[in-house]
Order: sequence, then C-alpha cells, then structure tokens
Amino acid sequence: MPNPEQSLSLPGYLQENETSQEFRDLIVSIPTEKGWIANHLHQYQGFWHTTRQLQGVLACQKHFQAQDGDIFLVTTPKSGSTWLKAVMFSLVNRVSFPDTKQHPLLTNNPHALVPFLEMEYIGKENLDFTNYTFPRLFSTHLPLVSLPRSVEDSDCKLVYLCRNPKDTFVSFWHFSNKLTPIEWGATSLEETFDKFCRGVSLYGPFWDHVLGYWKESLERPHRVFFLKYEEMKREPRIQLRRLSEFLGCPFSLEEENSGVLDEILELCSFENLSNLEVNKIGRLHSGHEHQAFFRRGEVGDSMNYLTAEMVEKIDMITEQKLHCHGLKF
Repeated sequence: MPNPEQSLSLPGYLQENETSQEFRDLIVSIPTEKGWIANHLHQYQGFWHTTRQLQGVLACQKHFQAQDGDIFLVTTPKSGSTWLKAVMFSLVNRVSFPDTKQHPLLTNNPHALVPFLEMEYIGKENLDFTNYTFPRLFSTHLPLVSLPRSVEDSDCKLVYLCRNPKDTFVSFWHFSNKLTPIEWGATSLEETFDKFCRGVSLYGPFWDHVLGYWKESLERPHRVFFLKYEEMKREPRIQLRRLSEFLGCPFSLEEENSGVLDEILELCSFENLSNLEVNKIGRLHSGHEHQAFFRRGEVGDSMNYLTAEMVEKIDMITEQKLHCHGLKF
C-alpha cells in the first residue's frame, strides 16, 4: 500500500498533517494496528482513530466550547448519519425554511450543513462557531468518554442513532472500499470482518460505543435521546414526533394537520436525497465525494453478504455485550 504521507495526489482524508513532537510521542505510546482505509488506526481512550482524525479529536477536546442549547447528533460510522443530519437540520430550522422547494438541502450535502465536530478541528485549533444560528447543530462520531469536557458541563442535548451491527459493518465495508484509491486494491470482507469483531474499526469497538450512550440515555433521558435506525425506518412519523419533543420544538396541531412532518420526511428520504444533483457530484472539503454517502439505505442488506458463521459470530458478540443491559436489535 502506498504511503499517504508521501502522496499529495491523495484526497484530504488520506493525507496527514505536520504533527507536533507531543503528538508523535502520544502515537508511539498507544496501540496501533493496520487500518481499513488509512494506513493506521490508533487506540485512544479505548477507541480507534486514524492518525489524521486523532489530531482533530485532541484539538476538539482541548478547544471546543459547548453552549447551553447545543444539539449533537452522535453515531458510529455508517449508522444513518447522513439521513438523520438532514432530518434534524430540517426539524430545528423548519421556521426559517418552511418551503421545502426552496430548502438548503436541495443545494447542500447534509454533511456541509451539519459538520462533524472533530473533523472540523483537523489541522486547526481556533474555530469560530459564533455565526451559527441557534440552536447550534453539530455531529460527531466521538464515544461518550471522549466528548469535550465543555459538552458535559453545559446544558446541551445528544441524539444518538445506532444501527444493527451487521448492517453497520457491511455498509462500512462498502464505504471503506469506495474511499480507498483503486491502485491500493479493495479490502476483503473476511479481513475487515475480523477487525470489526475485535473492535478494531473506526471509532470502534462498535459495542462499547453504543453501550456508553445507551447507559447514559437510561440514566439521563432528558439529555440523551437513543434512537435505532430500524425504528426510524419502520415508523418515521412517530420517531420524528418524539425527536421534536425531546429537542424542545414539538410540532403544533396546525403543523401536524398541514402535513409538515410528511414534508420533512419526504425531503429527507433516501430516494430524494440520493437523486439530488448536489449529492451526485462534488466533494466535501475533506475530499469525500458526496455520492459516497448514499448506497442503499436499507434494513437487513447484510444478509446478502455475511455467511451463516459470520452472522452467528456477530450475534453472539452482540448478545454478550448488550443484551444484559437491555439493548437488543
């Protein structure tokens, strides 16, 4: 595999910035394994990050200042982040953008409207979010233990979206191969499955990530709203209504009767978003192609890829890690 540090032709997400001696000292002191996309994954605070993203995590922890009223969408990678970003942006900004035919989502990728917090801090320290409209809406893949201290100390709300680990894994495997340069070759399903089950995946272990926020949602339900991707697909109107109430912007009876919920769900549907021109062309500033974030958006697609032995293994891990805490998929 080519060394991304020596190739300026690579997309931004595979390039690595100049680092301080303090950062280099940290890297050599923590566990490192071969990554799925980038060369390396490093285990920090119990979870795995690429070298580039770990820089953003550290800077975010040190410099980000949360404010009362901030809203954070938290996910593991490939758990429905793109979809729920669109839904939450439309929900909290529905007064500012009541006409879905003149909506920012028609000309902007959801990731451009709701930025990943730690990604914004890659190569930066002093970021100014004061021009963000209230409530400020951010997204993150950070595990609970790695959130900036200011998030814990402020009166903000966390929406956690999780997805069946089998579908999450298969979606992430497809995504990683989309992001890997062709000349590097595709990563095999078997190799990445082994890493995922051992917890060596971006922001993994998956089960520890989910469990941290699940427990927090049980202990502090006013602060953490725990949502399953499958529930959102099965009963979107019910879950959107619950989400609006949690965020303190419930739908009025007039809105319900005039079809505002359905308008938001239609605007943010996979079919609509994936067919918009803006999501077929262009890239994020990180180098990710917009179209890479849209594949199938279905429940149960993993059954088309995993063997019976793989299904049994991942189900066994899920039962051991989560079922005793009352969380099932």
